[in-house]
Amino acid sequence: MHKEIMNPEEFIISYETALGTQDWKVVAPLVAENVSVTFSNGTVHIGKENVQKAFEKNFSLIKNEKYVVENVQWLLKDTMYAVYVFEFSWTGIIHGKSASGNGVGTSVIIKEDAQWKLLTEHLGRKPN
Repeated sequence: MHKEIMNPEEFIISYETALGTQDWKVVAPLVAENVSVTFSNGTVHIGKENVQKAFEKNFSLIKNEKYVVENVQWLLKDTMYAVYVFEFSWTGIIHGKSASGNGVGTSVIIKEDAQWKLLTEHLGRKPN
């Protein structure tokens, strides 16, 4: 059972921690049913079931992943939704070799059933 997330800042910490478990059962309560996620390779996943498939594919491919969100800037914070931009980085093992990546993201979170949840996340590459 997830501890109740009281504010948007706590959501980010909980989401980052949940992704680090590489277990969809831990991530799922933090994701809205009508979620949309765009990965930095341009693939778009709409709906919780499709996002689950995409995340589980990544979880199985990237072993020992460490995902970090930093330099969060809030564009809007309200009682029912919030929008933020951030930088992200990850490291892990793919096919037995060290791998890593980083980029920038934009997320919208909403308060649903008294809980903060991800509505959309768009990840992109950092400019050169």
